[in-house]
Amino acid sequence: MIVVRLRPPRISKKFAIAAAITLVALLLVFPIVIPDKTDITDHYRYDKFIGSNGVELHAIQTTPDRIRLRTIDANVTETPYYGVNGGFFWEGSLLSIAVVNDRPLKGAPGDYGSGWYNTGINNHLKRGTLVWDENVNRFSVQIVTEADELVVTDKRHYWAQGGVSMSLGDKAGWRNEMIAQEMPGYDNGHMRTGLVYDSHNRLYMIVSPTRCTAEQFRSAIMEQLGDRKLVEGIFLDGDGSSQLQTEQFRLAGDKRPVYQMVAVMK
Repeated sequence: MIVVRLRPPRISKKFAIAAAITLVALLLVFPIVIPDKTDITDHYRYDKFIGSNGVELHAIQTTPDRIRLRTIDANVTETPYYGVNGGFFWEGSLLSIAVVNDRPLKGAPGDYGSGWYNTGINNHLKRGTLVWDENVNRFSVQIVTEADELVVTDKRHYWAQGGVSMSLGDKAGWRNEMIAQEMPGYDNGHMRTGLVYDSHNRLYMIVSPTRCTAEQFRSAIMEQLGDRKLVEGIFLDGDGSSQLQTEQFRLAGDKRPVYQMVAVMK
């Protein structure tokens, strides 16, 4: 039996070089994209923006079904949760609505400091409150004094976070509305926190470490996230209470404890 051994064809040096050059050229035109997994997780997306006015924004984008309103007694960065600080408070009492399924986070409905009321300088006050109505998959900002005034399809399936209206669609009247809702320190340079949502029901939890006015913060949000088709939003507590925690970034404000936060469920 005759065995014939076939040798593989020789590849010339010139051919190998040409193939390598072609491969490099293809990679330049069609690069292999490796997702940055530190910026996009299964639960949220983190982004950093800088407005043309110099305001730095750190944003957590998530969906309303992953939001959990929580009571805490610590700096947000000292908790096991990702998210931002919540509404206004005084000595542990919650001065902004913080309600889940018609139950305030601290105490019973109607209790002072429980999260049932929006409270101003001297008394309860109508303020912008972000509401997620689970049954109809709809966000709204409702200007109310207490949780009992909120309009939802089923009181057993909603959450609501109080603050001060941003009035994103009201170019002429937003400032007067903000002042009427007794926004603290709106013309002073403070760190800021806010919540806004878009037409696709995506929620953005935004904190700025830049000491800016409320108007500068609002303007930077509208400029940098304007292509997301934003609908409405609210200001939350700010200055030293402006706190955020994600895997990528932490802001401790002035390191003070806060008593409520808007967290992302992991």
